[in-house]
Amino acid sequence: MEPIVLASQSPRRRELLSLYGVPFVVDPSQADEEHVEGAGDVRVQKLAQAKCLEVAARHPGQLVIGSDTLVCVDDEILGKPKDVQDAERMLRLLSGRAHQVHTGLCLLLPDGRQLLGVDTTDVHFMPLSDENIRRYIASGEPMDKAGAYAIQGMAGVFIDRIEGSFSNVIGLPLGLLTQFLTEAGVEFFQKNLM
Repeated sequence: MEPIVLASQSPRRRELLSLYGVPFVVDPSQADEEHVEGAGDVRVQKLAQAKCLEVAARHPGQLVIGSDTLVCVDDEILGKPKDVQDAERMLRLLSGRAHQVHTGLCLLLPDGRQLLGVDTTDVHFMPLSDENIRRYIASGEPMDKAGAYAIQGMAGVFIDRIEGSFSNVIGLPLGLLTQFLTEAGVEFFQKNLM
């Protein structure tokens, strides 16, 4: 089997994909994300598809996975914070309430078929004190994360509960990906991994 191509440079997505025990290579997408319109769940599916197709042009005949994750609260998309003040603003928005994490997933099969879907998880934050927000930002962790937090990192201590997939919040919904890879005929836990 040719290695699967992961159209992402995210170390978290690489780590999650490695759980399947299948050979894969990483080729980050250069797709234009600025001009994609739509609400969070619609937008992530379009972005995942755009990333997948852009990378697939360099890997004809291979399975390609494209993925995109957005954090949304009150219909506002929270990207990566621009600066400390923006991170503080985002964390205050998330404090003491629920928000949604949407991840779009596209699997392009060698025959050209596309499997597309979106997974959504509700994440409930505990109320955050000004001091906890300040200390968390000082750690540096929120500065390159959508929504200004990493659930698998230090911010995990702020999470009251989630409804849905934990891996989706990290950036790759394993349940949906398992369905897609199964439909594509991929055999998990192969020997002689790369």
